[in-house]
Amino acid sequence: MPKVSSIQVIERMSRLLDAIAAYDDAVSLKFLSADTGLHPSTAYRILASMTEHGFTERTASGAYRLGRKLRDLGCRVNAGIDIRREAHGVMERLRDEIGESVNLTVREGDQVVYIERAIANRMMRVEQVIGSRAPLHVTAVGKMMLATGGDDEIAGYAGRTGLPRFTPNTITTLPALQQAAREALEQGFAYDNEEAETGVGCIGVLIRDGRGGVVAGLSISAPIERRRDEWIPRIQAARDEIARRLGYPAP
Repeated sequence: MPKVSSIQVIERMSRLLDAIAAYDDAVSLKFLSADTGLHPSTAYRILASMTEHGFTERTASGAYRLGRKLRDLGCRVNAGIDIRREAHGVMERLRDEIGESVNLTVREGDQVVYIERAIANRMMRVEQVIGSRAPLHVTAVGKMMLATGGDDEIAGYAGRTGLPRFTPNTITTLPALQQAAREALEQGFAYDNEEAETGVGCIGVLIRDGRGGVVAGLSISAPIERRRDEWIPRIQAARDEIARRLGYPAP
């Protein structure tokens, strides 16, 4: 039998990894052989070595899935990604498209922290200071961040903070916050309807990384009378582009 070059083995490993990654659950050798065009005995030998080194795992039924080593390496890659750097150009393009300020926030405890911005070039604009903070329940992205933890997470937040009022529109009861958060998560975006500051309206979305975890929020801030629902698909497209740069699969 002719000797298989090391380069060819790597190419076959790559094909097998891509094939496994295409399935949500563990996949059998039969399907992997068909998907990659490799003979079952060849695929089996390569998978056995990949499993030995942690690149794949074999279930009790004999099916294969991606291994812990790949997840660990992926975490190291994501840890080295500067989300501000990856998001900034996308934020500037979104700002130029809609003519309003765009913000990037992260969660820190019971608050969001503004870590990057693209400011609108107009006289009347909304401008958030980098490093400034706001309670989760008064911001669009904050409500979505709460929603990812479910009703118990929201109840715990309400108990800790007391849901202080900032404007007449601030949500100050637990049932109303739970409902608003659930609706926001289901529809994939959230509003701030003058809840943090009178006269200011926001649209926010969540950004996920390669592990599927929420790492940041992206929002558009504008005078409430200028806010438009037609911005929603644009901010969602910007969210998807940033998420892809962080390793999150395209929707």
